[in-house]
Amino acid sequence: MNHTNQTETRITAHIRRTFRSLQHRNYRLWFFGQMISLFGTWMQSAAQGFFIFKLTNSVFYLGLVGFMTGLPFWLFTLYGGVISDRFPRRSVLLVTQTSMMTLALILALLTFSGVIKPWHILILSFLLGVANAFDTPARHAFVADLVPKEDLGNAVALNSTMFNISVIVGPVLAGLIYAILGPAWCFLLNGTSFLAVIAALSLMRVEYSISRRRGSAVEEVLSGLSYLKKRRDLLGIIATAGAISLFGLAFTYIVPAWAVKILNGDAATNGLLQAARGLGALITALALASTISLVGKRGRLLEAGALLLPISIVAFSFSRSLHSSLMTIMLTGVFHVLAINIALGLLQDLSADEFRGRVSSVYSLIYFGLMPLGSICIGWLASRAGEPNAVLISGALLLISTLAILKLFPELSSVE
Repeated sequence: MNHTNQTETRITAHIRRTFRSLQHRNYRLWFFGQMISLFGTWMQSAAQGFFIFKLTNSVFYLGLVGFMTGLPFWLFTLYGGVISDRFPRRSVLLVTQTSMMTLALILALLTFSGVIKPWHILILSFLLGVANAFDTPARHAFVADLVPKEDLGNAVALNSTMFNISVIVGPVLAGLIYAILGPAWCFLLNGTSFLAVIAALSLMRVEYSISRRRGSAVEEVLSGLSYLKKRRDLLGIIATAGAISLFGLAFTYIVPAWAVKILNGDAATNGLLQAARGLGALITALALASTISLVGKRGRLLEAGALLLPISIVAFSFSRSLHSSLMTIMLTGVFHVLAINIALGLLQDLSADEFRGRVSSVYSLIYFGLMPLGSICIGWLASRAGEPNAVLISGALLLISTLAILKLFPELSSVE
């Protein structure tokens, strides 16, 4: 075999290893249906952030929208985990995705009609959070229903790839469509994009692994918490993700204000910043999809991502040009996905089948529940100390909290 053929063989093997979960029909349907839907989700997210800032001229309101979206996670996510373990996850996802489609179409209708007010967006954000509180545990646990255990790590990494492709494409499309047609079209396109994932779910044939126990919801929540209490490895992973959520994602809520006030830009600038962060995340997700099965102690990669993320956030706080902002925010995407992708893969791998939905719900409660606290705090801080100081403080707090968690859970470094 000549050198060219050997190179081609290695490249082909590398591609097959990277995308091996796509050989499974159900996962393939999920991957492409969800990716199309996520294009719309991120289109709306970017457009809505810029739209609400233009409506209110308030960076605090940006944080308030994030708070309203995340608040339902505190109220409903643990019960979402029980639902995920009790009922077929495909059915749960069909209900939640249809609900989110309806909310997007209502937002589009209000905006097209010209009657939209900031409080409408707050209410719709809260209702979206309710749907997400039930959707997220089911969505995370659903991956294990779509692929065999040996491909689970790869599937989680490809999920992240799919997510971050949409993070790149969605905001860029939002910037263009917002500038040309206005925000209502972004919201309408998001609503229609849900049809892709709803169709994909409808076409699946899934063998369900659900809990046969039929105790009360409270009993099943307590049973899941009791299981988790005995698993310090899972607790350490969730604590690390919680610190990232509280301090490491807060700055993303004020990116629209950063684009306008620090960079003197517009909706397109906001889209570029969001897309740059997504590009860094996508590169890392693809690398993990290819190499995750070869990694030994994944806990060490989790620690590395969790420690490098706050450093990149601090670097972003000192950027004052579009070029430096794009470079540093891209690094935040790299290290965020490195940490969270590893965390999600470990949680799915290490959790017992009968508790996977409830473990996912605790993760979702912590990860998504802390987001609104971080968003409203950074919005308040930015309104008083300025955006750069707010980002700097959040990065410093993330570094301190991560070091404390790694000290408290030294076993994380040996998790495989």
